[in-house]
Amino acid sequence: MRISRNRIMTIIVFCVMLLVFGLVIFQNARFAEKDDESARLTSLIDGKYSIDGGEWKETDNKKPINEHFRKAVFKGNFAKEVGYYFNMFVTSKNVWYTIRYPDGTEFYTNRRDNVSELPEGSAEKPENQMLSTPGYSVRELFIDSEMLAAMDKEMTLEIEYPYEFGSVSLSDCFYVTLSFSDGMYLRFFFDALPVVLICLLVCFFGVFFFPIASVILGRFDTKYIAFGALCFCSGFYFIMRQIGEYLNLWIHDSTVCMMTDKLSGYFLAVSVIFYFKSVLSGKAAKRIAGITGVVFVVLMIAAAVLHLTNTADMVATSAYMVWLLAAAAALLTALLCINIRNKRNWELLGYLMSWAPIVVFLLLDFANIFINIRGVFFMRIGIALTILYQMVRFGIDLRRQYLEAIRYQQVQRELYEAKVSVMVSQIRPHFMYNALSSIAILCKLSPDTAYDAAVTFSDYLRGNMDSLKQTAPVPFSKELEHLKKYLYIEKLRFDDQLNIEYDIKTTDFELPLLSIQPLVENAVKHGVGMKEDGGTVKISTRETDSAYEVIIEDDGVGFDIHEKKDDGRSHVGMENTKKRLHDMCGGEVIIASNPGKGTTARVIIPKKEENEK
Repeated sequence: MRISRNRIMTIIVFCVMLLVFGLVIFQNARFAEKDDESARLTSLIDGKYSIDGGEWKETDNKKPINEHFRKAVFKGNFAKEVGYYFNMFVTSKNVWYTIRYPDGTEFYTNRRDNVSELPEGSAEKPENQMLSTPGYSVRELFIDSEMLAAMDKEMTLEIEYPYEFGSVSLSDCFYVTLSFSDGMYLRFFFDALPVVLICLLVCFFGVFFFPIASVILGRFDTKYIAFGALCFCSGFYFIMRQIGEYLNLWIHDSTVCMMTDKLSGYFLAVSVIFYFKSVLSGKAAKRIAGITGVVFVVLMIAAAVLHLTNTADMVATSAYMVWLLAAAAALLTALLCINIRNKRNWELLGYLMSWAPIVVFLLLDFANIFINIRGVFFMRIGIALTILYQMVRFGIDLRRQYLEAIRYQQVQRELYEAKVSVMVSQIRPHFMYNALSSIAILCKLSPDTAYDAAVTFSDYLRGNMDSLKQTAPVPFSKELEHLKKYLYIEKLRFDDQLNIEYDIKTTDFELPLLSIQPLVENAVKHGVGMKEDGGTVKISTRETDSAYEVIIEDDGVGFDIHEKKDDGRSHVGMENTKKRLHDMCGGEVIIASNPGKGTTARVIIPKKEENEK
């Protein structure tokens, strides 16, 4: 379908207007930010803080606190910025926090320990939530008269990480956003949305580009399909890392927000495992990778069930899943490294590029669990490098397919010319003259036999003409039927000097049409026909473990296969036959001859593998 020039111009103008509109919004929002429409605080308190009962330090709400903690306590007054805004959003991930008055009574808390005491149907009572799991929460608090009255009081902020294993950086799991209105949405628009759009592009590649690439190449390429799934899961996981702290703005249950984020990581792990499985070669290695993937999927489902049944949340089970993933990554990396020994040169480079970036940067992410460099996720780089490689690989595969298509057309043209040459060699004037002369004599001696001979000769000529339309191999039974018509006509000419024997043990294979006849013709005319008292031509077939064989034997004059004779005969037909057998079914012709004893020609057709049928 062609697109008119006017439509193209309309699309271009629309895109330009959309771009300008986006830039205007972006600049206005940036200007609003510069006018202090919102502010982000490390904590709500100006004063001092202590980590896990340690020494007290001065707070600076403009700088992040990268210290790991189990319990952090802040003491002091509400930050002076609180009095400048209308509302605030308290964002927390997997931590409990409580704001207390100087006498210890609660000003606000995100704990749900006491919700069981609330009456059924209470608006403050959450339904189906895990009471011991903080989850991901965003709580909007309006800066009202009560909060303003507490500005001069020494308040206490307690933040607690409730899990027994591991620890987290304070600023990674708690911060406060102040604004006049919709501050969290404004922060999401500028901080997360640009990255989210890029991640959606990665998801697009996963859903459309790589599966379509497999279709364009005309085959089901599991590497492209598996990598498409990896791209989609990677994009989804990156999106969750960007918007995880905002999920509670749209999903009411904070534990569901946490589960969604964790599951995105597990799906990424599963997609990596099955992508590595597609890269591996060898049944044993693929089977091990497949079992590893299935085990991880089962444990992922088990973790989700434990979470949904309020038995153990997905943060509590994540430590076991991380170590399991590390073991799976080590096992698959070992299998991938073992496969290196079968690769050479450019094949080795492509093989390494298909998985090494992911493994290297995944190892860096594992190391970062202990080093804890904030805001760094190395896996992004590995995925990006692998996407670039896969796109280059697609271009190379597409070019190779194009060249193969050209080569295929050239081969088909050559095969057509070869078939024309073979057909012409079968129907040359001398053969037609001899056949018609024999039929003419039979018209007087035996009209019924002459009738049969004419019909057979007509069918033979029609078969030769039909061969020009045949582009694929045919069953041997069809070739044998045509061959018998040829030998019937030759028998009319040579009479008792030509004996024909058949020893057909199998016909369950295919070969190019008119590929056996040139060999039989040589046996008749240049073998038995050159012998004074004639002889016998025998046609046999047999099946071996790896191939089918057609054997043409004669007890004629034979020849020395090592001696090159300038006998004036054209050998184009024989060369074309060999080429057709090789190009169409991988076959070959082996000729053995002894002068004075005869000649044997063996046509060997390799059996096809199951996946080639």
